[in-house]
Amino acid sequence: MHPICFQLGVRPIYWFGVLMALAFMAVITHWNRLALRTDRPRGFGADLGFWLILAGILGARLAHVLANLPEFSAHPLEILRIDHGGLVYYGGFIGGGLAALLFARIRGEPLWALADFTITGIPLGHALGRIGCFLNGCCYGAATNLPWGVHFPPSHETHGVAVHPTQLYETAFNLALYGLVLWFYLRRRRAGAPAGRVLALYLLLYPPFRCLVEFLRGDARLPGLGLNVAQDVSLALFAAGVIVWFLRGRRRGAPDGGQAEDSNQ
Repeated sequence: MHPICFQLGVRPIYWFGVLMALAFMAVITHWNRLALRTDRPRGFGADLGFWLILAGILGARLAHVLANLPEFSAHPLEILRIDHGGLVYYGGFIGGGLAALLFARIRGEPLWALADFTITGIPLGHALGRIGCFLNGCCYGAATNLPWGVHFPPSHETHGVAVHPTQLYETAFNLALYGLVLWFYLRRRRAGAPAGRVLALYLLLYPPFRCLVEFLRGDARLPGLGLNVAQDVSLALFAAGVIVWFLRGRRRGAPDGGQAEDSNQ
């Protein structure tokens, strides 16, 4: 683990920032290519990405700052240093979700269809972002004797003890989830299944995995209602996924961009 990618003069460029930039580029490229397959205009993915990435970063950073308010109160300028790490995924997910809702209203996009379209790219960006976390040394796991335990430098908070590579667990899972969600999205469109179920599938799969990974985390976690906050949010999102899956399953809709009953929802 080495958090600095290279030096630009006297200024260090951190791996976390580099990987986050690559994650954003990958997701926008994915959305642009998928837009052409769903009869959306060229550049649709870039337009969507601008608003979702901006809102996602703000939401992710706000969640991190609120979770570590005493530290940032003492060093307020650090609030702006996202290249050092410190983005809470669920904060970004909620922020991006609100931006998608606004984007759908402004562009006249069917909401559930846009939600399905958008969620296909999220695991890809998340996977790359977690590699950035690994190189940055944040979001690390608890101590382990397993042969794949990783050793950060002695100066790291883990003091050289072997720990679970929880960041890489999430990277591997998200890459598999990316393939599954994209396959399901393309299959749903061909079958004319109701919009909303691709989003539901994501909510049924990622939050439970995240809840389990949280038991292996070794960094400080914010306590919640019996579990930690990330686990509480995971359970709430999983419940939302169950509700959306069954409620949307009762409807029949046109593929993305169609004018069936989803057009004003």
